Amino acid sequence: MSTAVGTRDFLLPDLGEGLSEAEIVEWRVAVGDVVTVDQTVVEVETAKAVVDVPCPYAGRVVALHGAAGEVRPVGQPLITIAPLDDAPDPHATYREEERAGSGNVLIGYGTGHGGTGRRRRRPRLALAPEPGTPVTADPVAGPAAGSPAPAGSQAPAGSPVPAGPVLAGSSRPAGSVSAGLSAPNGTAASADRTAAPEPTGVQSAPLVISPIVRRLAKEHGIDLASLRGTGPGGVIRRADLDAAVAAPAAPAARLAAVPDAPAAHVGLAPAGDGDTVIPLTGIRKVIADKLSRSRREIPEVTIWVDVDATGLLETRAAINAATPDTPVSILALLARICLSGLRKYPQLNAHVDTEGQRIVQSAGVHLGIAAQTDRGLVVPVLRDAQRLTTRELAAALAETTAAARAGTLPPARLTGGTFTLNNYGVFGVDGSTPIINHPEAALLGVGRIVDKPWVVDGQLAVRKVTQISLTFDHRVCDGGVAGGFLRHVADCVEQPALLVANV
Repeated sequence: MSTAVGTRDFLLPDLGEGLSEAEIVEWRVAVGDVVTVDQTVVEVETAKAVVDVPCPYAGRVVALHGAAGEVRPVGQPLITIAPLDDAPDPHATYREEERAGSGNVLIGYGTGHGGTGRRRRRPRLALAPEPGTPVTADPVAGPAAGSPAPAGSQAPAGSPVPAGPVLAGSSRPAGSVSAGLSAPNGTAASADRTAAPEPTGVQSAPLVISPIVRRLAKEHGIDLASLRGTGPGGVIRRADLDAAVAAPAAPAARLAAVPDAPAAHVGLAPAGDGDTVIPLTGIRKVIADKLSRSRREIPEVTIWVDVDATGLLETRAAINAATPDTPVSILALLARICLSGLRKYPQLNAHVDTEGQRIVQSAGVHLGIAAQTDRGLVVPVLRDAQRLTTRELAAALAETTAAARAGTLPPARLTGGTFTLNNYGVFGVDGSTPIINHPEAALLGVGRIVDKPWVVDGQLAVRKVTQISLTFDHRVCDGGVAGGFLRHVADCVEQPALLVANV
């Protein structure tokens, strides 16, 4: 469908893995921008990952459907593009020189479109509006580029309203710098910061186009409403923000409190005094749902043992000394040991099919590696890990965990695991009783490796000791199988030569 003759709507594509919606994180273009085929136009967050969405059309942007923080269903309009000959560029004088970029690449999304999904908006703190003028803005980040104005909103007297295409869902032209927001009064351009109110007694919403300016303002705690932009029409440029960061911070200029709002964190839903409310959305919601389901459905048991890892460290040092160009990590050796154990005890490489009332043992080991990222805990999967050599395991682990932390893994790489390895020792802890990654049946955890007194051949010695734990689904096996697996892993850690018999 199209909003006007000659225009084309780019619909939110099917992002795979049964995902029916995505939340808009950041627009990479504004109304009036010229885009090329396959140019990234928006960053969205699904329940699996943050991805950049490229547009298959070339032309000029005439409408952005949805604001940052809004959830859009798959198959619904995301952006409207008009041919260059049919749409003038009313926004050209307000073009910002920089654009933010996450580096996340959308890989292999499909072209199908799902049904409509629910639509919700994140609660936002509002600036005090002028009586009779419904104006909304983020008190820190300012208006999202191309965000729609409320229906029926009117520009304050004296505000410039350039002619141009109308933003979807708004009655005012999209050629204005930020739909539904007034331009600052006055013509003097200055980088000076001030907390003083406008002559009318109403604080004007800041004019910001560049996503990077909004992002940096949040990082440095700068209230954009306190800045005066030096760009065309008073647009706040990055140079203005840099000058504000370098200048001594005025007490009222840093994250000024919104009138009549509780002391909650800016950009989050307001709650009681001093409370911080974090919306349970995106990957955080998926983590919460999955762990809750695991705890409800799986009767899990955790067993553990302390082991002398001195031999394992010596083996790794010998391998890397022989071939320093292709180093092998401790995690790769532990993964190899787990694969050896699962070959001997395949009952743990399984899942319970509750609907079919059966236990399904997987033919291949799809090894999940728990990785902590800025967005939360994710478990990328190495498919058919049993086919990889130890060096190939090391390379795959390094590449996969780096991509997971960068947020560039496609959703398919984050699902389908059959057994998980969790190195919680990186957090400086000795032990843990982790929750199984549903629907898997087991998870091996490894604590930190530290010097401890240890008896060797009847003599007390200082050794490299770690604690390993196995959390397993008691429905798939009993303690004999679980204990046998954990003992096999412990023996291989203490005597790596035992691996030779199974590789």
